[in-house]
Amino acid sequence: MTTVVLLPPLGTIDAVVSVPGSKSLANRALVCAMLSKEASYISGIPSGDDARVVLDVIRDSGRSITITDSEVVIGETVALKFPGIVDAVLAGTSSRFLTAVAALFDTTTIIDGETVLRSRPMADLHEALVSLGAEVSHLGEVGYLPVSVSRGSLSGGDIHIAGNVSSQFISALMLIGPMLDGGLIVHVDGPLISRSYVEMTAHVMRAFGASVVLEESSISISNGAYVGCNYSIEPDYSSAAFPLVAVAVREGRVVIPGLASASLQGDSEIIPILKKMGLSCTASGTDITVSRLATTQVLPLAMDMSDCSDLVPAVAVACCMASGESVLTGIGFIRNKESDRLGDLADELNRAGGNVTVEEDGLRIVGPCAWKPVVFDSHHDHRMAMALSLLSLCASGVEIADPEVVTKSWPDYFADMAPILGRNETGN
Repeated sequence: MTTVVLLPPLGTIDAVVSVPGSKSLANRALVCAMLSKEASYISGIPSGDDARVVLDVIRDSGRSITITDSEVVIGETVALKFPGIVDAVLAGTSSRFLTAVAALFDTTTIIDGETVLRSRPMADLHEALVSLGAEVSHLGEVGYLPVSVSRGSLSGGDIHIAGNVSSQFISALMLIGPMLDGGLIVHVDGPLISRSYVEMTAHVMRAFGASVVLEESSISISNGAYVGCNYSIEPDYSSAAFPLVAVAVREGRVVIPGLASASLQGDSEIIPILKKMGLSCTASGTDITVSRLATTQVLPLAMDMSDCSDLVPAVAVACCMASGESVLTGIGFIRNKESDRLGDLADELNRAGGNVTVEEDGLRIVGPCAWKPVVFDSHHDHRMAMALSLLSLCASGVEIADPEVVTKSWPDYFADMAPILGRNETGN
């Protein structure tokens, strides 16, 4: 098993770290571009697995793709088509979006992925597509990948779906809504978790010409073709959380270029969170700077994080540095992410000296903690590996097992984070 040993430089942090573009925005923009017959120009696409999976599908569908350092150009097409097999690897968002897109085509597509992705629940999306008339056949356990998907008698109309399972299911249905006869009205039953991601989907769809009306418990999408678009992907706040939280672990300063220009992501909540925890957060032009003096105490946090749940691994590490009890709630649903982001995260932190308790809907964390170096298990989860890597700043000799999982969202994470995490040594 491959591991990386982290050897951060001594002293205070003083780093400038550029983060990749938002994979959430990129996935949505790429799907809209794929469903448009016109050309699109998309800049800032990250190089991680999620975007690569969608780009591979677009390429396999026969569309021309030109990739430069600054943008991806997706060429015009006369007739849309879809490949027969989609290997989503570990890309959960991409697999769900592409399952819905596959239902637009008469040809049959098999959607599959690696073992970890096969364990992630998909039943609500499959059932929703079937209720709209699509044909979905399970090639393994019902409600999970792999599945085969084809159009069947797919049509638009009204559909009900639970709001407390995954906003990705709702976004997937929204994305195909303009392509359905009569459009689509999605009725969200119960509370909608991660609403900011649904709002993001609506924003991207509108940029590509779709008509979307987002109300408290329903989303209405009119029938109509997507149009080509020039679209710029913002820097990723979910990724930026890791270098910014480093300042809660060890005093110093981190600058993220361009981050202040990002406005569409719910995970921008990391800035108010760090302010609540006593850190200084300032904007200068389009850059964000977070800093902390050695004499500044990290404060505990009590917060419902249901609308910014991807921040939980990084914020949990920050809470371990706080003096007092932190309570993170509204996040029971993240036990079905790439890993069990409550149970697995608590286990790893506690092995290294943390005081973390898993509750029905969140985490209770008591700090500050006394840390010891361990070999952390990344649990096939990119955000777990990134969050746990920050503990190398307070426990010399920390190792991360299976560090390659960061390729999902930030392939160059360890290189880009070298100003904070220092040089690293790879072993087996």
